[in-house]
Amino acid sequence: MKKNILAFLILLCSLSLPAQVNTDRVMMIGRNALYFEDYVLAIQYFNQVISAKPYLADPYYYRGLAKFMLDDFKGAEDDCTLCLERNPYWMAAYQLRAAARQNQEKFAEAAEDYARSLEFFPEDKLTLVNMGIVQMQMKQYKEAGKYFDELIHLFPDYVPGYLARAQMHLEQKDTTLALADYDKAIEIDPYTSQSFAARGLLHYQLKEYNKALADLDEAIRLDPYFEGNYINRGLVKYSLNDLRGAMADYDRVLEMDANNLIARFNRGLLRAQVGDNNRAIEDFDKVLELEPGNTIAYLNRALLNNEINNYEGALADLNVVLREHPDFFQGYYMRSELKRKMGDLAGAEKDFYLARNEEAEFGKKSENETNPAKLDKDTQPKETRETTDNDIEKFNMLVVADKETEQKTNYRNRSRGKVQNINARVELQPKFVLTYYEKPYEVQRPVYFLKELDKANHESGLAWKLRITNNEAGLNELQIQTHFRSINNYSKQIDNEPNKAMLYFGRGLDYMLVQDYANALQDINTTISLKPDMTIAYFARAVIRSKQMEVDAMAQQPEGFKGSDSPLKIKLPSRNEKFTGQNLPKVPEVSKEIIGYDAILKDYEKILQLDPDFFYAYYNRAEIYTIEKDYRAAIDDYTEAIKREPNFAEAYFNRGLARLSIGESTAGLDDLRKAGELGIVESYSIIKRMQ
Repeated sequence: MKKNILAFLILLCSLSLPAQVNTDRVMMIGRNALYFEDYVLAIQYFNQVISAKPYLADPYYYRGLAKFMLDDFKGAEDDCTLCLERNPYWMAAYQLRAAARQNQEKFAEAAEDYARSLEFFPEDKLTLVNMGIVQMQMKQYKEAGKYFDELIHLFPDYVPGYLARAQMHLEQKDTTLALADYDKAIEIDPYTSQSFAARGLLHYQLKEYNKALADLDEAIRLDPYFEGNYINRGLVKYSLNDLRGAMADYDRVLEMDANNLIARFNRGLLRAQVGDNNRAIEDFDKVLELEPGNTIAYLNRALLNNEINNYEGALADLNVVLREHPDFFQGYYMRSELKRKMGDLAGAEKDFYLARNEEAEFGKKSENETNPAKLDKDTQPKETRETTDNDIEKFNMLVVADKETEQKTNYRNRSRGKVQNINARVELQPKFVLTYYEKPYEVQRPVYFLKELDKANHESGLAWKLRITNNEAGLNELQIQTHFRSINNYSKQIDNEPNKAMLYFGRGLDYMLVQDYANALQDINTTISLKPDMTIAYFARAVIRSKQMEVDAMAQQPEGFKGSDSPLKIKLPSRNEKFTGQNLPKVPEVSKEIIGYDAILKDYEKILQLDPDFFYAYYNRAEIYTIEKDYRAAIDDYTEAIKREPNFAEAYFNRGLARLSIGESTAGLDDLRKAGELGIVESYSIIKRMQ
């Protein structure tokens, strides 16, 4: 089957070159797909290379990387092992396998791989921090401390090192050293929300509630869309007896994510405390819909059903609780009382004696053991429990985000090199591309109308609706196969009608979507030669050339591990870089020799000659000017784009960054405010930093 697929792919590529070249080309297309986060598509391409040449190491590594991005950690581990069997000196494979093993909690094996990597690159900061974390996960705190100390000695301004070491100190119950590390992290970079959030949670645990509130307020200002900070601020407000404020924070979380279990649970407890029983039941109903095995939610709903005299509902919920917790004597007392109210006197007496027996057993425990909470919905202790704590005795405690889960999440994101999950960077809004698939925005943005796009959709006869977006969605497996079939169908039609431009255009778009840019460019060139006034074809060609430009730049990076934060070996700016006008905006550092800027610019010039109102051409051309640091030319183009589309949010945002870069702070901040108003939420974080 794999050989058939490979033959099919080679047929599609219309190649008559030797097998070696064909395999190299498929490998290149797979890396294209990986670079653009089309992981399912990338795996299919690497499968073809492995089928043809199973002795090569690199396709196993890259397929493993794609699987890792899809959270298939066992698959990633296995592929890295296959890679290393073929090339034991592929250092990136040790790093990736270690990360995959760490996410499977194979900590000792992960440590072996990190140690192997450190033999060759002893000063790689990502390996050092991950090695420290894995030692900490094995409770080897002395060893973990050595790696964190070495990391901070080599990189004294590396914020993740301080945050990880602080977590180690907390696990050793040393809050003084942990607080010192959090303070240092904030001193180095006062724009990292994670640092304030972690310190705020520590202040909360130390019962320093006003300090905790100040830190969590700052964390939310820096990152207003991270739900965990609202949840924990709600706990702080609750501890300060600000029930209204705590409820508002949980409402905010549920506006962002109606299925957030912690916010639902905590809001249900608060609603119960203020006597809003029916709406509290609604919250616990939702918790149990999302997590049917949550016996603590069943117990709270039983208490509330009892309050509103729904004895049958309360009894059904209590039965679930006592099946899972047969030694929970308070539950038997409550069920006894319920059965008495319902007229089941024999059942009530039986449960009463069960409760007495279980209570007697409980009384034999150590006097130092914590007493259970009183079984009363109105008794609300100030203590909290973590999400992983399922002790039924803590049924009426609010929930705090689990520290271990949070640490694991942070680790996993660092391994992926996705800086937006660790520390927000100031980046241009992406260029607009031509596609059929678009991801939804978290916050709705304006809808832009372009005459040429509408015309293409009405006249081209394409099977799908064309879109111009800067939030392109990757293809799933079904879509990938659909576009392969579409390429085949277009090829048959072209054999019959070799001079029909739209057939080449449609096939070129299909090639572009499956990341085969060489064939895509060839088809779009043919389209333009047959229909030289087709504006949208020039835009497609510019987009294809831009995508090819990015993957060509990636290809210039040397093979093997080079100590970069990114598994794809793309050079990333420091996560802890201070925000100033001099280091803004962050744009690709790519040699002009690699990129065909001239050809792309000529396409945009041709588009604007054919249609001066094609505002996406101004916007994308401005991005190139920004990369070349010609900020004034970029500002002019963004301005032209805004003249033609007054609600062009992305153009306002990027023009604001360009203006800040040349010192025009007032105008730049005005642009960012407008961009924020139109839905680009990152604007507010930048405004906060610059004011």
